[in-house]
Amino acid sequence: MDTVSARRTGVALTEKQRIAWLRLIRSDNVGPSTFRDLINHYGSAEAALAALPELSQHGGSTRAIRIADERDALRELEAAHRFGARFIGIGEPDYPPALREIDGAPPLLAVKGNMSVATRPAIGMVGSRNASISGAKFTAMIARICGEAGYAVVSGLARGIDTAAHRASLATGTIAAMAGGLDQPYPPENIGLLNDI
Repeated sequence: MDTVSARRTGVALTEKQRIAWLRLIRSDNVGPSTFRDLINHYGSAEAALAALPELSQHGGSTRAIRIADERDALRELEAAHRFGARFIGIGEPDYPPALREIDGAPPLLAVKGNMSVATRPAIGMVGSRNASISGAKFTAMIARICGEAGYAVVSGLARGIDTAAHRASLATGTIAAMAGGLDQPYPPENIGLLNDI
């Protein structure tokens, strides 16, 4: 099977760059697309941060733009470290190759665990939080088959179908995509499952 795991490309960010990237993405009105445009135009996050106040004024804003503070970025990096996590930038070798290809890919990911799973072909499995027993069993069967075929099973750690997919693919590799972040796992009853992942 041809996998994307052989295509680990990119350049590691320095710690100074990682802080600047985190500050830029956490600043007002900077989402993934704007982040990419700013980096491409200014060449670095540091230069983009310096340009934000002027850009905001030229854009017609009457109030000062909130630029994320360096101390806040450092606290966020330290909190991730306490959770056993780290931030990976979109251009770094460990960034999931398939995620890099989507429009609006997040510039930074907080990740924890074995990142080799993220280099494999993946299949997303999501569904009802109030899944029937037969629905959960069917999901588990599909997740096991996909895992045994070399796919990483990706889901959202929610109750029901997501839980069944994660549990069935623990041995072969599963990824929990968490909207609330590593410091706010939800639902609480899946914290044990998250630790297993």
